[in-house]
Amino acid sequence: MFTGLIESVGTVRSFGQQGGSTQLQIASSLVNDDLQLGESIAVNGACLTVVQWDKNSFTVDVSPETLQCTTLGAMKVNQAVNLERALRLSDRLGGHLVSGHVDCVATVKRRYRDQNAIRFEFSVPAHVTRYIVEKGSIAIDGISLTVNTAEGDMFSVAVIPHSLEKTTLIDCREGAQVNIETDLLGRYVERLLPGQNEKTEKGGVNLDFLAKNGFL
Repeated sequence: MFTGLIESVGTVRSFGQQGGSTQLQIASSLVNDDLQLGESIAVNGACLTVVQWDKNSFTVDVSPETLQCTTLGAMKVNQAVNLERALRLSDRLGGHLVSGHVDCVATVKRRYRDQNAIRFEFSVPAHVTRYIVEKGSIAIDGISLTVNTAEGDMFSVAVIPHSLEKTTLIDCREGAQVNIETDLLGRYVERLLPGQNEKTEKGGVNLDFLAKNGFL
Protein backbone atom coordinates (compact mmCIF):
# COMPACT_ATOMS: atom_id res chain seq x y z
CA MET A 1 0.00 0.00 0.00
CA PHE A 2 1.19 3.53 -0.84
CA THR A 3 0.14 7.15 -0.26
CA GLY A 4 0.74 8.73 -3.66
CA LEU A 5 3.41 11.06 -2.24
CA ILE A 6 6.45 10.62 -4.48
CA GLU A 7 9.69 10.14 -2.54
CA SER A 8 12.14 10.34 -5.40
CA VAL A 9 12.46 10.50 -9.16
CA GLY A 10 14.67 7.71 -10.46
CA THR A 11 16.23 7.02 -13.85
CA VAL A 12 15.85 3.88 -15.95
CA ARG A 13 19.26 2.22 -16.36
CA SER A 14 18.16 -0.82 -18.33
CA PHE A 15 14.97 -2.51 -19.43
CA GLY A 16 14.57 -5.86 -21.16
CA GLN A 17 14.71 -9.62 -20.95
CA GLN A 18 16.96 -11.11 -18.28
CA GLY A 19 16.94 -14.87 -17.71
CA GLY A 20 13.54 -15.39 -19.28
CA SER A 21 11.77 -12.51 -17.49
CA THR A 22 11.42 -8.80 -18.10
CA GLN A 23 13.46 -6.74 -15.67
CA LEU A 24 13.70 -3.02 -15.03
CA GLN A 25 16.78 -1.52 -13.39
CA ILE A 26 16.41 1.95 -11.87
CA ALA A 27 19.07 4.26 -10.47
CA SER A 28 17.70 5.97 -7.37
CA SER A 29 18.61 7.75 -4.16
CA LEU A 30 16.08 5.50 -2.37
CA VAL A 31 18.62 2.71 -2.31
CA ASN A 32 20.16 2.41 1.17
CA ASP A 33 20.89 -0.17 3.85
CA ASP A 34 17.21 -0.29 4.77
CA LEU A 35 16.12 -1.57 1.35
CA GLN A 36 15.27 -5.28 1.31
CA LEU A 37 14.86 -7.93 -1.33
CA GLY A 38 11.17 -8.64 -1.91
CA GLU A 39 9.91 -5.24 -0.78
CA SER A 40 7.44 -3.29 -2.87
CA ILE A 41 8.20 -0.05 -4.67
CA ALA A 42 5.70 1.88 -6.78
CA VAL A 43 7.26 2.78 -10.14
CA ASN A 44 5.09 5.34 -11.94
CA GLY A 45 2.23 4.04 -9.83
CA ALA A 46 2.75 0.32 -10.50
CA CYS A 47 3.61 -1.84 -7.49
CA LEU A 48 6.74 -3.87 -8.29
CA THR A 49 8.97 -6.19 -6.25
CA VAL A 50 12.68 -5.61 -5.67
CA VAL A 51 14.65 -8.68 -6.80
CA GLN A 52 18.16 -7.20 -6.73
CA TRP A 53 19.90 -4.04 -5.60
CA ASP A 54 23.29 -2.42 -5.17
CA LYS A 55 24.39 0.90 -3.66
CA ASN A 56 23.11 2.96 -6.60
CA SER A 57 20.19 1.09 -8.15
CA PHE A 58 17.55 -1.59 -7.75
CA THR A 59 16.01 -4.12 -10.13
CA VAL A 60 12.40 -5.28 -10.35
CA ASP A 61 10.64 -7.99 -12.34
CA VAL A 62 7.80 -6.79 -14.57
CA SER A 63 5.04 -9.30 -15.35
CA PRO A 64 3.36 -9.60 -18.78
CA GLU A 65 0.12 -8.29 -17.23
CA THR A 66 1.88 -5.15 -15.97
CA LEU A 67 3.53 -4.59 -19.35
CA GLN A 68 0.16 -4.84 -21.07
CA CYS A 69 -1.91 -2.72 -18.67
CA THR A 70 0.51 0.12 -17.88
CA THR A 71 2.94 2.45 -19.62
CA LEU A 72 5.90 0.41 -18.34
CA GLY A 73 6.07 -1.58 -21.57
CA ALA A 74 7.26 1.57 -23.36
CA MET A 75 10.06 2.38 -20.89
CA LYS A 76 13.29 3.75 -22.32
CA VAL A 77 16.81 3.99 -20.92
CA ASN A 78 17.40 7.34 -19.11
CA GLN A 79 13.66 7.90 -18.71
CA ALA A 80 12.63 9.49 -15.39
CA VAL A 81 10.19 7.57 -13.18
CA ASN A 82 8.27 8.40 -9.99
CA LEU A 83 9.19 6.22 -7.01
CA GLU A 84 7.55 5.55 -3.65
CA ARG A 85 8.38 2.86 -1.11
CA ALA A 86 5.54 1.04 0.63
CA LEU A 87 3.67 2.75 3.46
CA ARG A 88 4.60 1.97 7.06
CA LEU A 89 1.69 1.78 9.50
CA SER A 90 3.38 4.52 11.55
CA ASP A 91 3.63 6.93 8.57
CA ARG A 92 1.43 9.96 8.01
CA LEU A 93 -1.13 9.43 5.26
CA GLY A 94 -0.49 12.70 3.46
CA GLY A 95 -2.04 11.64 0.15
CA HIS A 96 -4.63 8.85 -0.12
CA LEU A 97 -4.56 5.05 -0.03
CA VAL A 98 -3.00 3.81 -3.26
CA SER A 99 -2.66 0.08 -4.00
CA GLY A 100 -0.21 0.29 -6.89
CA HIS A 101 -2.63 -1.63 -9.13
CA VAL A 102 -3.08 0.45 -12.28
CA ASP A 103 -6.63 0.61 -13.69
CA CYS A 104 -5.87 2.05 -17.10
CA VAL A 105 -3.65 4.29 -19.20
CA ALA A 106 -4.83 7.88 -19.83
CA THR A 107 -3.72 10.42 -22.43
CA VAL A 108 -2.86 14.06 -21.75
CA LYS A 109 -5.19 16.11 -23.93
CA ARG A 110 -4.31 19.57 -22.67
CA ARG A 111 -1.76 21.26 -20.43
CA TYR A 112 -1.97 24.94 -19.52
CA ARG A 113 -1.14 27.43 -16.78
CA ASP A 114 -3.83 28.50 -14.32
CA GLN A 115 -2.34 31.19 -12.07
CA ASN A 116 0.24 29.42 -9.86
CA ALA A 117 -0.78 25.90 -10.98
CA ILE A 118 -0.56 23.83 -14.13
CA ARG A 119 -3.81 22.21 -15.23
CA PHE A 120 -3.82 18.86 -17.00
CA GLU A 121 -6.80 17.42 -18.86
CA PHE A 122 -6.85 13.66 -19.48
CA SER A 123 -8.99 11.26 -21.48
CA VAL A 124 -9.62 7.80 -20.04
CA PRO A 125 -11.31 4.58 -21.23
CA ALA A 126 -15.07 4.53 -20.66
CA HIS A 127 -15.01 1.62 -18.18
CA VAL A 128 -13.19 3.66 -15.49
CA THR A 129 -15.09 6.95 -15.73
CA ARG A 130 -17.65 5.84 -13.09
CA TYR A 131 -14.87 5.82 -10.47
CA ILE A 132 -13.62 9.35 -11.16
CA VAL A 133 -15.56 12.04 -9.32
CA GLU A 134 -15.02 15.76 -8.80
CA LYS A 135 -13.01 16.50 -5.63
CA GLY A 136 -12.20 12.81 -5.30
CA SER A 137 -8.70 11.35 -5.24
CA ILE A 138 -6.80 9.84 -8.15
CA ALA A 139 -3.25 8.57 -8.68
CA ILE A 140 -1.53 9.69 -11.88
CA ASP A 141 1.78 7.88 -12.46
CA GLY A 142 1.66 7.20 -8.73
CA ILE A 143 1.04 10.84 -7.72
CA SER A 144 -1.89 11.52 -5.39
CA LEU A 145 -3.96 14.34 -6.87
CA THR A 146 -7.46 15.80 -6.53
CA VAL A 147 -9.89 15.63 -9.43
CA ASN A 148 -10.99 19.16 -10.36
CA THR A 149 -13.53 18.30 -13.05
CA ALA A 150 -14.94 15.04 -14.42
CA GLU A 151 -17.22 14.91 -17.45
CA GLY A 152 -17.69 12.11 -19.95
CA ASP A 153 -14.34 10.47 -20.66
CA MET A 154 -12.39 13.54 -19.53
CA PHE A 155 -11.11 14.71 -16.17
CA SER A 156 -8.71 17.42 -15.03
CA VAL A 157 -6.33 18.12 -12.16
CA ALA A 158 -4.37 21.16 -11.00
CA VAL A 159 -0.73 20.62 -10.05
CA ILE A 160 1.08 23.06 -7.77
CA PRO A 161 4.73 24.03 -8.48
CA HIS A 162 6.15 21.77 -5.74
CA SER A 163 4.43 18.65 -7.09
CA LEU A 164 5.40 19.58 -10.62
CA GLU A 165 9.08 20.02 -9.81
CA LYS A 166 9.38 16.88 -7.65
CA THR A 167 7.73 14.45 -10.09
CA THR A 168 7.81 13.47 -13.75
CA LEU A 169 4.82 15.71 -14.46
CA ILE A 170 7.25 18.56 -15.09
CA ASP A 171 8.05 16.96 -18.47
CA CYS A 172 4.58 15.56 -19.16
CA ARG A 173 3.23 17.13 -22.36
CA GLU A 174 0.11 16.86 -24.50
CA GLY A 175 -0.14 13.43 -26.08
CA ALA A 176 1.81 11.70 -23.28
CA GLN A 177 0.36 8.59 -21.65
CA VAL A 178 0.19 8.05 -17.89
CA ASN A 179 -0.86 5.30 -15.48
CA ILE A 180 -4.16 5.84 -13.68
CA GLU A 181 -5.37 4.30 -10.43
CA THR A 182 -8.83 5.38 -9.31
CA ASP A 183 -9.86 5.65 -5.68
CA LEU A 184 -10.19 2.26 -3.94
CA LEU A 185 -13.28 3.39 -2.01
CA GLY A 186 -15.43 3.82 -5.11
CA ARG A 187 -14.71 0.33 -6.38
CA TYR A 188 -15.45 -1.33 -3.03
CA VAL A 189 -18.68 0.65 -2.53
CA GLU A 190 -19.91 -0.40 -5.96
CA ARG A 191 -19.02 -4.03 -5.31
CA LEU A 192 -20.88 -4.10 -1.99
CA LEU A 193 -24.10 -2.50 -3.25
CA PRO A 194 -26.77 -5.24 -3.57
CA GLY A 195 -29.18 -5.85 -6.45
CA GLN A 196 -27.14 -4.47 -9.34
CA ASN A 197 -29.19 -4.56 -12.52
CA GLU A 198 -29.55 -2.59 -15.72
CA LYS A 199 -32.90 -1.05 -14.75
CA THR A 200 -31.62 0.65 -11.60
CA GLU A 201 -27.99 1.06 -12.45
CA LYS A 202 -26.35 4.31 -13.47
CA GLY A 203 -22.58 4.31 -13.73
CA GLY A 204 -22.48 1.06 -11.73
CA VAL A 205 -24.44 2.37 -8.72
CA ASN A 206 -27.88 1.02 -7.69
CA LEU A 207 -30.10 4.10 -7.52
CA ASP A 208 -33.00 2.35 -5.75
CA PHE A 209 -30.68 1.19 -2.97
CA LEU A 210 -29.24 4.69 -2.52
CA ALA A 211 -32.73 6.26 -2.43
CA LYS A 212 -34.07 3.77 0.14
CA ASN A 213 -31.13 4.41 2.41
CA GLY A 214 -31.35 8.20 2.29
CA PHE A 215 -28.41 8.90 -0.02
CA LEU A 216 -30.56 10.50 -2.75
